[in-house]
Amino acid sequence: MSDANKALVRQLLERADGNDSSVLDEVLHPDYVDHNPPPFQGPATGVKGAHDAFTNGIAIFSDWHHEVLDQFADGDFVITRLRGIGKHTGPFFGAPASNADVSMEGIAIHRVADGKVVEHWGQVDAVGLLGQMGVIPPMGA
Repeated sequence: MSDANKALVRQLLERADGNDSSVLDEVLHPDYVDHNPPPFQGPATGVKGAHDAFTNGIAIFSDWHHEVLDQFADGDFVITRLRGIGKHTGPFFGAPASNADVSMEGIAIHRVADGKVVEHWGQVDAVGLLGQMGVIPPMGA
């Protein structure tokens, strides 16, 4: 079961990296809850909120892709340490596109039930990302 759950999360990441939003309808449970949605998601929640976050994310970052650094499974939970890499090509909270190459690391936890992702928790280095985008002074500057 745990290998299948890890493969499901990897499928979600890989197809999202290919700008295939249909993966959200295939992989997310109808009662999906994102406990830490991105700030650009918008007001919708659940699968609709995930679609909004996807659409807004690709408007802000081009060529975005994930690198899975580590992945573990424990029962219904898949814990993934990952890095997101892309280019800041769209406005973000009033800040114009910097065209900077950016990356951020984070931890994602997905709970899988009945072959679908039911819940997600995530923590990312948003401060480091904002520094790379020029929204705030870079760390260590």
